[in-house]
Amino acid sequence: MAIPPRTTTPGIYRQYGQQHPVQRVGPNVTDDYERWYTEATPSNRMVLSIRSGINSEIAWALDRLYRLCANDQFILKTIPGLTDALFEWPEWYATEGYLVAEQYRLFAMPDAEHRKRRHALESIFILRNSATNEPNAFELANHSRTLPLLFNALTNLAPDTDMNAEFVLNAIELLQAISLGVILPDPTSNKKDPLPTLLQIAGFSSNRSLIVSALTLLAQLFSNIQNTRRLDSNSPALAASIRYLPLFVDRALVDASLNYLYAHLSHPPMVKAFLHHPLMPSTLRVLVSFILSEQVEETVNLDISAVTRAIPATTVVIPVHDLTNEELETLVPMPEPQRCYEWMKIMFVSTPDGELTQVDFWTLYKDAFTPFADRHPVLVASDVIKNVNVVFPQAQAMVLPGPPQRFVVRGVDRRKNTEAAPRFKCLWERFQCSAPPFEAPGELYDHLLQHLDSSENPEPPCLWATCPLPSTLKQRLRPHLLTHLSSSQPPAKHPSQDDTITVTADGESYPFTDPTKRQPPPLRQTNIAYTRPVADPPSTALTALLIIRILFRSSFVATTDTAPRVDGEHFGFPGVVEDDEGDDVVEDIGGELEGERRGRRAFVGVRRMMEDVRMKDEALMSWIVEMVYAAYDGLLRS
Repeated sequence: MAIPPRTTTPGIYRQYGQQHPVQRVGPNVTDDYERWYTEATPSNRMVLSIRSGINSEIAWALDRLYRLCANDQFILKTIPGLTDALFEWPEWYATEGYLVAEQYRLFAMPDAEHRKRRHALESIFILRNSATNEPNAFELANHSRTLPLLFNALTNLAPDTDMNAEFVLNAIELLQAISLGVILPDPTSNKKDPLPTLLQIAGFSSNRSLIVSALTLLAQLFSNIQNTRRLDSNSPALAASIRYLPLFVDRALVDASLNYLYAHLSHPPMVKAFLHHPLMPSTLRVLVSFILSEQVEETVNLDISAVTRAIPATTVVIPVHDLTNEELETLVPMPEPQRCYEWMKIMFVSTPDGELTQVDFWTLYKDAFTPFADRHPVLVASDVIKNVNVVFPQAQAMVLPGPPQRFVVRGVDRRKNTEAAPRFKCLWERFQCSAPPFEAPGELYDHLLQHLDSSENPEPPCLWATCPLPSTLKQRLRPHLLTHLSSSQPPAKHPSQDDTITVTADGESYPFTDPTKRQPPPLRQTNIAYTRPVADPPSTALTALLIIRILFRSSFVATTDTAPRVDGEHFGFPGVVEDDEGDDVVEDIGGELEGERRGRRAFVGVRRMMEDVRMKDEALMSWIVEMVYAAYDGLLRS
């Protein structure tokens, strides 16, 4: 029976209504999309590619790991098998691949061998970068293949060759990341020992990167007390640290040298042996110089000036205005009180701070117009004082309480002559001399002698301007007159000398009554400038300070820690130490006393430099002060 062909779709595929096709999201396998090849599965493509043996696949996987290993989120143990896969190529190179590389020192390696070597370099580089992340460092430190790989690399490979330098550098830096729990093997055992290679690199290599890495690793290894048994007082690393220490411009190299020195000298037998080292004094000097080069200071200026007052060195006497003959002839015929008004306008000026006694007003008015009182009557004193407020409304007559009471007029002062006084003008008779100005001081002096000789008084006073000199014999007054004469040429002054005189602020006046009894005035401006540290030195300088402190304790404290005597006189009280009488000689076991003496002499040699060290931290600064004081004390004992 023939089956007719189907012309319709079976019911199972028949569509009921309109349905949308279901789109399934598959993995994104496009290149550079990291999620799919970082999945934590045993079939991870990167792990499979590294173990495939196919060069292109291995290169692809290592290239991706290059990008991932610098990320803090990259954890080795999250990808099963990845750590073991990365060990395969470095282990091959550290055990047998380096022998192939040594055959081609002068010529290029074959492509196949070159690719294997490249895979080994890239793999150990990835391990080294991964170890900067703490979980990865913990994973590698506890992995059974890590130390054998690194010890083989540092034992078998010659670090000075160009073929091995990069591999050895990565191996050293990887060992740095996990060095906390690394115990060096005993030299008598047959185990691989990386210490000789590290010492050779530090002491004799010309590759700076290898030297820095080797010194850093050695410092970390010897920080473990179980490795201090491998320290040697004649270590090439010690000589290298001392040799590279003065290179302050190379911070990485100096930092590595300081760290190794600190680790080496932290062991008491090593520091005692170092005190006998011929380069110990110069090393101490370099350490202090390094601290000085690292400290940052600021200059502080502190003003401690006392209160002073500066007055001009030369005083210019401006005479008060007196009525001229022309002004007097104009004022005399005027009727009062108009004459009094005009006279006040000529003789006085309004000054807020001015002050004159009422007696002075009346005396000046009376002396000017009394000679003409028979023809032109004068005012009485009370009217003259009242007229002051008419001419100067702001002036005020008042009585100042005493004792004694003073009757003054405040707000006015004598008018001064505005014309510049001639240099050699005679001011005798209190500015009243009518002689014209002279051309030279000698002519003025001869003129003053004429005034003096014309006086009938055997002990006349000095009538020059406002000179306060009292009555004096004429023979003594003659040399005094010279003090009122100015020189034809002013004396030369130092450029730093100004035109003022400093006096104390508490009422001292100039000219001085007796210059010989003048108290020395304080300085006009007294500043104390000193430097202080802005911040504590960086960690490298603090490491240098710790090394200096170790040398100091070994040189000084061991000598001063003498045990207290217990006898009938001292009762065993601590701190009571006396020198034994007699000629007892202390035995110098192992040259320790000689080493301490050499250490004290070295500190005496740098005490001047240490006085310039400044630390912001008080505890650190107390170390410096203690060592400086001890160095001065050691100067006597050395």
